[in-house]
Amino acid sequence: MMLRSLSRPLERCLGVRAGGDALMWHADLKPHASGDFSIAVVQANNCLEDQSQVFTSPFATYVGVYDGHGGPEASRFVNKHLFPFLHKFATEQGGLSADVIKKAFNATEEEFLRLVKRSLSVRPQIASVGSCCLVGAISIDVLYVANLGDSRAVLGRKASGDKENTVVAERLSTDHNVGVEEVRKEVEELHPDDSHIVVYTRGVWRIKGIIQVSRSIGDVYLKKPEFYRDPIFQQFRNPVPLKRPVITAEPSILIRKLKPQDQFLIFASNGLWEQLSDEAAVNIVFKNPRAGIARRLVRAALQEVAKKREMRYSDIKKIKKGIRRHFHDDITVIVIYLDKHRGSFCNKRTKQNAMGCTVAPVDIYSFNADGGDEDLLQKIT
Repeated sequence: MMLRSLSRPLERCLGVRAGGDALMWHADLKPHASGDFSIAVVQANNCLEDQSQVFTSPFATYVGVYDGHGGPEASRFVNKHLFPFLHKFATEQGGLSADVIKKAFNATEEEFLRLVKRSLSVRPQIASVGSCCLVGAISIDVLYVANLGDSRAVLGRKASGDKENTVVAERLSTDHNVGVEEVRKEVEELHPDDSHIVVYTRGVWRIKGIIQVSRSIGDVYLKKPEFYRDPIFQQFRNPVPLKRPVITAEPSILIRKLKPQDQFLIFASNGLWEQLSDEAAVNIVFKNPRAGIARRLVRAALQEVAKKREMRYSDIKKIKKGIRRHFHDDITVIVIYLDKHRGSFCNKRTKQNAMGCTVAPVDIYSFNADGGDEDLLQKIT
């Protein structure tokens, strides 16, 4: 099976809704080439802006978490187009590489730009929609992690020496968020003639007082002068005084050889990391059973939300979508276990069953994994 099979909706393998929360969906445990994986999503926005997917074959595992902002269009678009581009360029170049990943990200960005150009006259707000993009790939014992924005990948690995029964959290991705001082300085250095390139407003640092992330797919009005100067777009949103693009679609890429002490990976949207530290999330995975581990992480995050608001977790679950966004963001979690180094039996078993694609529903509330996406993009195109 090839990555292009992701475009075949009938081959999708869905999970189920969580019984106590109508806005949560999960697939508790499934096989991949190097072990098992678990996925869970909880919706807070009126339209789910997080999108996610896991593609598995006997030889590779691909993970995607796409955290949209300004609407769901960009994250849904990435969910449909990025993996097929990865397959196309990997086939042309004889395998996965940093160059292949950069080309796939760039092609996805350019395709979305074309979509925006076609639809601007009837849907001007499409120029202000964007998505963070976190991708992981495991191929022949090599891990690739690429990201735009502030979704995050964290590795759980066994500690060495006297602490062999403990696990260490190792962050594998870079948060492209101007709330991080290094990122803020990076943006300011790129715009030395603009003293207001990063502004503290509404409780956080934002580029031009608008957006927190410095890299994304979409957000074309912050990248292309012709869009933020377009009279049609200005009817929808006030013009932004830009001298040059203020955000990019250039991914940060990490390539790492997997080691025997590497236990598992956590890929999650910013909604999780706003509530849990890397260390807290890794310890939860390390100390608990595999089945439903992604759902357990989501619930741990929601329990933190409840604690901060001096509420009960059961009360959080009763809040309707849209209103719930005032309490927390959409949250997507994918946990990938790395068992390949623990024996040939496990490796053989998982390889025999690790063929398929799991895609979270487009909208949890309607439990729609396909139609909503088609309807929305059909309106745009």
